[in-house]
Amino acid sequence: MRLFRSFAALALAAGIIAAAPPLQAQDRAAVERQFRGWLEDTVWPRADAAGVSRGTFTDATAGITLDWDLPDLVPPGSAPAVPERQRQSEFGAPARYFTPGGLSSATSVGREMARRHAGALSAAERATGVPGHIVLGIWGRESGYGRASIPHDVFRVLGTKGFMSTRADYFTDELVAALRIAEAGHAPEGAMKSSWAGALGQPQFMPTSFLEHAADGDGDGRADIWRSEADTIASIAAYLAHHGWVAGRDWGFEVDVPASVSCALEGPDQGRPIREWADMGIARVSGRAFPDHELAGEGYLMMPAGRLGPAFVVTPNFYVLKDYNMSDLYALFVGHVGDRIAYGSGNFSVDWQDVGRMLRSDVADIQSGLVAQGHDVGGVDGLAGFKTRRSIGRWQEARGERATCFPAPGMADALR
Repeated sequence: MRLFRSFAALALAAGIIAAAPPLQAQDRAAVERQFRGWLEDTVWPRADAAGVSRGTFTDATAGITLDWDLPDLVPPGSAPAVPERQRQSEFGAPARYFTPGGLSSATSVGREMARRHAGALSAAERATGVPGHIVLGIWGRESGYGRASIPHDVFRVLGTKGFMSTRADYFTDELVAALRIAEAGHAPEGAMKSSWAGALGQPQFMPTSFLEHAADGDGDGRADIWRSEADTIASIAAYLAHHGWVAGRDWGFEVDVPASVSCALEGPDQGRPIREWADMGIARVSGRAFPDHELAGEGYLMMPAGRLGPAFVVTPNFYVLKDYNMSDLYALFVGHVGDRIAYGSGNFSVDWQDVGRMLRSDVADIQSGLVAQGHDVGGVDGLAGFKTRRSIGRWQEARGERATCFPAPGMADALR
């Protein structure tokens, strides 16, 4: 549900997404007229059926025009633009996601928020089983604990992307949900602002997520994710609980993976009891044993940079964090910042090596070569996800090489 918004935020930061292809002024004017017709002929009937009044619809959409600066737009009669530069942190250099300044700020402000909102965090944990420091990790990542600027008119953003984007149906659904929020009066006056992908408020919920998961944390009978920190905390916790957070379990542990354990064992489909990982020689970097209550629970090897960065044994809760944002690095950031806030944890014990200078098209070439040899890479998309990483490792091992489980220059040629 939140995948597009979250991926888009990362991609925008790395400068890889293309805006709409240029059109002549008269062509844009024609598209604007089509947009107005689409709002009236397509969106209004759906909004009406969902209980939105004509007045609310008119107030929300009167005078809005297409935002041609948004990414991933496909004007009528055109083909999707292909970005020339295809790098981003999720499949490039993971270290860019964990800058010292970003971690320090998220941690220091998070500790202050932990003190200031201890009551709300404790209440949310009692209600949902989600630890307060995990909620803080998400809150800090999504909106800087409510301090980030959220400048866009949500109806213009969702209208534009519902009318002409690569995921038009998805954004049309979100537009109708935003109209339902306006109809119900959930948002304070003037607060229906969003990120450029349509996410709302301090938790950065898409409108459908608000309708499904927003919670009243301060007892005033409303779920206000815009102005109420207690409601923001309760809503994030409710989202994670609704997506299956397992109370009492951690999100994961940084570990040492000995050379005798293949990095190709990574992935949520290759889980085993944490006790078995420990019996294979995998140990926490802290030197402490895995907690007794975790030993019988399933754990999964997660190595976002293969052998070229930190390694982790994660629990099912890690994948609940990924439901909030479908990114290994996002979930890792949230868990890591939460640990820093709650336990005073330091940096990862292993540095990220200098990886991620390949174009996405280069990674896609590697994937194509692996697929030709019978490997399941999870799709030829230029994204070095766990299926691609472990397929690289299996291919390297079959060649008698030391497995790194991460793309590198020259691999595509060797796979031909």
